[in-house]
Amino acid sequence: MLTLLVSDIFPPKTGGSGRWFWEIYRRLPREAFMIAAGQDVRQDEFDRGHDLRVVRLPLRLRKWGILSLDGLSGYWAAVRRLGKLVRSCDVDTIHCGRVLPEGVMAWFLKCRLGIPYLCYVHGEDVTTARDSREYVILIQRVLRGADLIIANSRNTQRILCDEWNLPADQVRVLYPGVDTSRFVPAPHDPAFRQGLGWRDRTVVLTVGRLQKRKGHDQMIRAVRLLKEEFPDLMYAVIGDGEERGELERLIQTEGVANHVQLLGEIDDRQLIQCYQQCDLFILPNRQVGRDIEGFGMVLVEAQACGKPVIAGASGGTAETMNAPATGRVICCERPVTIAGAIAEMLRDRARMAAMGRAGRDWAVANFDWTSLAAQATQVFDSLEPALA
Repeated sequence: MLTLLVSDIFPPKTGGSGRWFWEIYRRLPREAFMIAAGQDVRQDEFDRGHDLRVVRLPLRLRKWGILSLDGLSGYWAAVRRLGKLVRSCDVDTIHCGRVLPEGVMAWFLKCRLGIPYLCYVHGEDVTTARDSREYVILIQRVLRGADLIIANSRNTQRILCDEWNLPADQVRVLYPGVDTSRFVPAPHDPAFRQGLGWRDRTVVLTVGRLQKRKGHDQMIRAVRLLKEEFPDLMYAVIGDGEERGELERLIQTEGVANHVQLLGEIDDRQLIQCYQQCDLFILPNRQVGRDIEGFGMVLVEAQACGKPVIAGASGGTAETMNAPATGRVICCERPVTIAGAIAEMLRDRARMAAMGRAGRDWAVANFDWTSLAAQATQVFDSLEPALA
């Protein structure tokens, strides 16, 4: 049998789901899986460095609905390309990376060619869609047409069963993970810290796309409350996105320009070093409208590097840690709450060190990609009897 993963988000494009798929599918048999991945200007260089069966297609759609000519024509073109690939390679099963838009493509292909599919659901994708009646109808079709749904957390599974009325036996949970052989603790590196301007400062790190639900704005406001007690504090942010301009203005308004760094996108080697050299990691996420944090891979990566973590009490982030042994889950709606939690941790460095050690053990035991790939194989294999 040959399975085709369809995902616009796939390396070298950045994104947690793309990393998830890369780490899982590169550990699976080459003869049994191929990938239809979205196009990227850096794809040729990236694809020369691996031996996966990757076909690059223009999968990015300007509109995810089908009521407009633009949206419908986008889906039509994508389904035609995927249909040719499915027929020429004798694909038996499709795995779609998201409900929208890849899930709609898989649903069309099942209607036309009878190809069964499973669909990954990330949490925020099905909650934010509630604001659009058109999206709700499309997602219902995709979910009901899927032979299996993979949720990235128990919280996402609960949303699918309680709010989308899916039977429990149709939804399986597979957690994203971390490469614990690369994301490892490391000793203090003065040269690297000097290069970033961290020197001997206390560094609190966030990694994530600059969007409202990630809570960078509330953390920046918390920095203003923390800087008197911790004058050496540096809040470093890795990632880019639509909120960058607003965050830059907020940094000036709050008077914390000497305490906040927006580092933008960086490569994996530097990312790992930043995890290793920070003192504390925080993902101050909160719910914005219907937008939630589905899981929070960055929290797992930080723990693998031996760092204590703080996460917002929204979505599936609590499932990434063993609180309170490895970190804390707090409400991140108010800067004063965030500042209080950070101050409490920074005042007790011995406790932070113990959290970091426990976090490393937790990540290795529960989120190593090798064991997660084995779990994924069992889930994929469980689908085969239904397809026979």
